[in-house]
Amino acid sequence: MAAAGGSLSATFKKFATKADGKEATSKDITRWCKDSGVFGKNCTSNNLDIAFSAVKTKGKPNITADQMPALIKKIAPSYAKDHKLSDGDAEAKITEKLSASDKVAHGVTKTSKTGNVGGMTDASKYTGAHKERFDADGKGKGKEGRADVADNSGYVGNYKGDGTFDKKK
Repeated sequence: MAAAGGSLSATFKKFATKADGKEATSKDITRWCKDSGVFGKNCTSNNLDIAFSAVKTKGKPNITADQMPALIKKIAPSYAKDHKLSDGDAEAKITEKLSASDKVAHGVTKTSKTGNVGGMTDASKYTGAHKERFDADGKGKGKEGRADVADNSGYVGNYKGDGTFDKKK
């Protein structure tokens, strides 16, 4: 178990987001357990939140790697219930799963499955004011493409001698 503990603390640093990987929030631990497959029917994020609150130092929002064995001990009974194990075996299994897990990218933007994004940003397919919303490359112009900005220069739009009043011939 000592080797797994060292591996557990190394993995803890991957998931911990506070104090340069030395402290983890409840959200960090929940993501870690979700990524490693610890959750089941009885062992849920709600159980984890309750155990997290019981284990963390009073007045502190985070836990350290040293507090992880106590947290695992707290969630082991519900994990054992899910997998029909004894509490000791459940602790070992949770530690093994957490030690072996790796971060999974959540919320990664994916390419559109419909494939019409190129068509929607093709300015040649739009008429009127809508074709002004995208440049020639199909990138949106932002506010510049949506709003009509008044010229306020004092000249009529089609007047060709703009800026020539004070110039001498």
